[in-house]
Parts: sequence; C-alpha cells; structure tokens
Amino acid sequence: MSTRRGIYTDAQQAGWQKVVDAVHREGGRIALQLWHVGRVSHEMVQPDGQQPVAPSALRGEGAQCFVEFADGSAGQHPTSTPRALETDEIPALIDDYRQATRRAKRAGFDMVEVHAANAYLLQQFLATGSNKRTDRYGGNVVNRARLLLEVVDAVSQEMGADRVGVRLSPFIEIFGLTDDEPEAMMRYLAEQLSLRKIAYLHINEPDWTGEGPQLTDDFRRQLRDSFHGTLIYCGHYTAGRAERLIAEGLGDAAAFGRPYVANPDLVERFRREAPLNEPDPATFYGGGAEGYTDYPTLD
Repeated sequence: MSTRRGIYTDAQQAGWQKVVDAVHREGGRIALQLWHVGRVSHEMVQPDGQQPVAPSALRGEGAQCFVEFADGSAGQHPTSTPRALETDEIPALIDDYRQATRRAKRAGFDMVEVHAANAYLLQQFLATGSNKRTDRYGGNVVNRARLLLEVVDAVSQEMGADRVGVRLSPFIEIFGLTDDEPEAMMRYLAEQLSLRKIAYLHINEPDWTGEGPQLTDDFRRQLRDSFHGTLIYCGHYTAGRAERLIAEGLGDAAAFGRPYVANPDLVERFRREAPLNEPDPATFYGGGAEGYTDYPTLD
C-alpha cells in the first residue's frame, strides 16, 4: 500500500502543511477532500493484501482502480471483490474521518469536503444496488444515508459545519453502481444537510464523462428548494455553460476538475477566451511530473 497519499500520519500532515502554506502565501484558500474508495480498490493496494471493504460483498462490475505492480509499473486494474463491513467496524471508520479532519485542521486547511460521490464508499452505502445490508445502515433511505450523515456530524464537530462541504453524484453510472431511488435519496440528504448548515453541496453531474443522463433544470430547482446553502455543480462544464447556470440562479458556482489539471492558468484562458490544453487521462491517477506539472501556460 502506498503511504504517499492521505493524511493519517505525522509525515503526511507535515507534507500537506507545506502545500497549505504555499497556497496561503499566494492569497488562496484550500480544502481537503476526504475520500474512501470502498470497493473501488484491489488487494494490491490494501494493507497486508486484505480485501477492500464495502457495504456488501458485491464487486462493481467493470470497475477498475489504479494500482502499483510488484515490478514498479503502475496502471488501471480490475477491482477485487470486497468484504462487507461488520456493523461494529463502522464507528472506527467514522473515527478515521474525524482523525483526518483533525489533522487537516492542524495542517491549516480552510475547509474539508466529504466525498460521497462517484461510486466510492459513502455512495455505495447510499445506493440500492451496492447496499444489501439488513442492519441499521441498510434498507430504506434513512438507513442507507445514516453513515454519510454520521460522518458529516463527526467532521463538523472537528472543523465546524460552516467549513464542511459534501460532494454527491445523483444518477451517476460508473464502476457498476446502480440505484433505484436516487431522487428520494437526494431529497432526504438535501434536507438533512441543510438542517446541519454545512457550507455547500458539490454536485458531480452524471454526464461528467460525456455519457450518462443529464440533470434537468427542474431537478436543480427542487434541490435549491431543499438545500439552503451554497450549490456547486461540476462535470463536463464549459465557461459558457457555467455562466448560464449561475445567471439563471440554478447554482452558485461551477467547479472544474480535468480542465484545471491540464490548464494551470484556466481562469486566464477563460478571461481571454483562449483555447484549452487537452488533458491526458493516462496520467490522471499516478506517476511523476508528466501530466501533473508540465502542461504549458499561455505565457
């Protein structure tokens, strides 16, 4: 298992503090995204070659993850079949989020974002196709949402709810995730997270890869009625599409991921209406400087 990623050791916390300090010196703000992949993993990247964990022992059909092979090479590889988390293991899992938030605060991060999207662990609990549990974390909408809300409560106790965001991806179709009740779950989560007065909801749209269904404006209006904090949307956005979203009051901001990876001066390119560099997906999840710090700027 790689120890270069995460924020669960003193060395990692110290490394992140250098990043945070550099951002702050330039007048920026920075959030740490708290991410557990759940079943989107493999024994090769787990401690002592253990199985990945998930709400139920169901492998995501067609799912792949980035692994480092024994010969030193790296790349995408089909995921393993996970084991189901025992009910008595869940408090320790929640505490992992708490401890990571505590370290993030010590490192100086301005906010944290709970990643409950993109078919990773927390969304695996939310979705009917990946959660077949019969305990208090499975079954109806309230039970399937319980883990995410308990994580948000724990994180908020450490950071303050006004410095916590949550990332969700309703209707998404990746990594074998299926869900029969996405709208009911979104309504419930929007209401519950609004009551908790978190800073924002970050909605990853289901067509972020250019495939899958599109969110409707009616859905966005319903979400606006249910959640009273800041709404951020992302996925397959252009500058023009983002401006329309904000101008029509459907969202408060648009986020850019892959365009920013390939364009370190994305804001300036938008300002000048300049062409964008094309991102190289082969370098997204690992490697060195190539595809990470070597994309050219306009100047």
